[in-house]
Amino acid sequence: MSEIASKASLESVAPFLPLIYVAWADGELAADEIGAVREAASTASGDPSVQLLLQRWLDPRQPPSAFELALLLDGIEEAVARSATDLDQRLDLAALGLAMAESVDGVSSVERDALMRMQEALGVDGTEAARQLLASGRPGAERYSSEPAFDHEGLADFLDQPEAATRQRVRDVLKRPAFRYLDEPTRAEYRDQTYVWLKLLGEEGFGSLSYPEDCGGAGDTAAFMAAFETLAMGDLSLLIKFGVQFGLFGSSIHQLGTERHHREYLPKTGTVELPGCFAMTETGHGSNVADIETRATFKPESDSFVVDTPHQGAMKNYIGNAACHGQMATVFVQLEVAGHEFGVHAILVPIRDQDGRPLPGVSIEDDGAKLGLNGVDNGRLAFSGVEVPRANLLDRFAQVSAEGEYTSPISSPSARFFTMLGTLVGGRVSVAASSNMAAKSALSIAVRYANRRRQFGPPGESEFTLFDYLSHQERLLPRLAKTYAAHFALRDLGRAYVVSMADDTSDRRELESRAAALKAFATWHGTDTVQACREACGGQGYLEENRFAALKADSDIFTTFEGDNTVLLQLVAKGLLSEYQKQFHNMNFGRAVRYAATRVSGKLKELAPSLPRSVDASVLRSREFEADLFEYREEHLLESLALRLKNRIDRGLDSSRAILDVQDHMIELALAHTDRVVFESFCSAIDDAPEDARSTLELVRALFALSTLEQGRGWFLEHGALEPRASKAIRKEVNRLLGELRPQAEHLVAAWGIPEELLAAPIAN
Repeated sequence: MSEIASKASLESVAPFLPLIYVAWADGELAADEIGAVREAASTASGDPSVQLLLQRWLDPRQPPSAFELALLLDGIEEAVARSATDLDQRLDLAALGLAMAESVDGVSSVERDALMRMQEALGVDGTEAARQLLASGRPGAERYSSEPAFDHEGLADFLDQPEAATRQRVRDVLKRPAFRYLDEPTRAEYRDQTYVWLKLLGEEGFGSLSYPEDCGGAGDTAAFMAAFETLAMGDLSLLIKFGVQFGLFGSSIHQLGTERHHREYLPKTGTVELPGCFAMTETGHGSNVADIETRATFKPESDSFVVDTPHQGAMKNYIGNAACHGQMATVFVQLEVAGHEFGVHAILVPIRDQDGRPLPGVSIEDDGAKLGLNGVDNGRLAFSGVEVPRANLLDRFAQVSAEGEYTSPISSPSARFFTMLGTLVGGRVSVAASSNMAAKSALSIAVRYANRRRQFGPPGESEFTLFDYLSHQERLLPRLAKTYAAHFALRDLGRAYVVSMADDTSDRRELESRAAALKAFATWHGTDTVQACREACGGQGYLEENRFAALKADSDIFTTFEGDNTVLLQLVAKGLLSEYQKQFHNMNFGRAVRYAATRVSGKLKELAPSLPRSVDASVLRSREFEADLFEYREEHLLESLALRLKNRIDRGLDSSRAILDVQDHMIELALAHTDRVVFESFCSAIDDAPEDARSTLELVRALFALSTLEQGRGWFLEHGALEPRASKAIRKEVNRLLGELRPQAEHLVAAWGIPEELLAAPIAN
């Protein structure tokens, strides 16, 4: 045993043991700092032997070894055990030393003074250091739990509306063992299994829900959309395969075709007897559908259309179901009849025979491995002199007679183009809802894990849960609030879409704009949320078994599915430049800009005086305050955008080039508009929610609004809508809301109703 760490020597310096141990244990004190402690101890005792021991213990040139420090700690624990003093109090190091020494010979006033000087020279929190010394290990931690502030089942049922029965039926089917997630499949195995799953869903009748009853369907668009969204709780490759087959391919026949197409093709589409594709996107044009180059030329002598791909850049690319399973494709083409071009139309083109072999003139390539969704067989299609019957033209909006006469109830080419594309807006609605469901899955895993995983904490006490940390609350809770906000906005959008589909006379332009806005909002949010949740789960989130790998890879494409988000937001901004979006669709852009420039100035004057410069919590959380800021930002951006465009057009710049100059402004306006729309949907939904859940949902709504406004504080400060004091108050109020909502977080994600079998992440259990 070390001479200075012998039992006798330790007892002789007992009052000083806690201070000596702390001085060396952390290894953070520099030589001069140890020297200061040593100097403070230089007059600690009149006993030369005690003084010598203290000086040796505190010699910066000869620090104690690891073994000696361990003996020192043993000496402290023994002295504490012998002490009759109650040590369960807030003692500092000096007081702890005194309490330990009382069981030996007592402590002189000289020693007491030296202890205080040494503790001061040590420069640590003596109370905290003493608490750490006295800690005897951490107790077992119980699982965090809290009482819900609302009826869980009541809120879950409200969130499932409309079509709650359909949603539950989809959950029940997906929980079957047949739909269990695959473990590390090859790409071929994954594609084959996804196809099997697809046919099982077809057998259950989910694929034909929106088709007419006389074609084997249920005529229920709302039920189909609810089924699609709920499928996003499970494997996203299956979701997209489902969407391609029953949504894109089937809906193109349903919405662009007529009764003869419906009778011939929809029953087989709904059961997957006829697997199909939706071939719109081309390699060289992407979102620019109006300028696709695949061509269909009418050939009167054979009463057929000849479909051609003029060059490689015009290949139909990224076409789901094309690489392996599709037998027919809805192909979007430039239509030529009798030497005249009539713009983009859709035509049904067989691409494979019953044995899976490409038909003559049809070239099929496999897109190969992708970042995600590898259960979907994306491929490329090209056509060389492929003849298809005239009857294969989907002719709801345009007809071609056997004599080669082209007719259409819509005379304007641009109006006809937008009408045809408008019938397919359901894809954007569904993709947006599915992306939000991916966010729900990610948050359900991350929130549960945050309430179970413990890390750090006071010595002798249970470690904190991850969710006890404000930084962790900031990661997850604003995104949880935004997910709720998106849920209600998308529900309103879905209802509007169902109503529009039931009314052939409705003008869908406002619906198209809202779908574009919310598609961008929800898919960007989904991508951001999945990543944030992955990071919030640390290394566990990186393990494939905990599902973030699949969620992240499979949902990433949603930001460019059904239209690139940046392009969609520009469409939203263009629509906002006029009271009537018709002016934009007719390309009367200059008139729309001038109208907007004169309209919004007065509106801003009405709004500005109502914006408070100093606010308290009750104001910050009020709908009126938040609504004013959302509306003010949108109107101000609209005014300044209109004026910037007007100046350019007045200088002779054409509208297309003027738009290039102000794209950043257009996107900012579209985002501001979308925030307002989402906020208003949230407020409206709360008014209809179960009464016992409203107060909690109001907190969620306030967190969504204030965290969104906080992100834009720079803009509001620059434009005088908020003073610095009010801006700081928003930041503080967000933190208060985080604390209030933290106990309800797990109950709020549970209300989304994602079954354990589909969540399937060990860290969430």
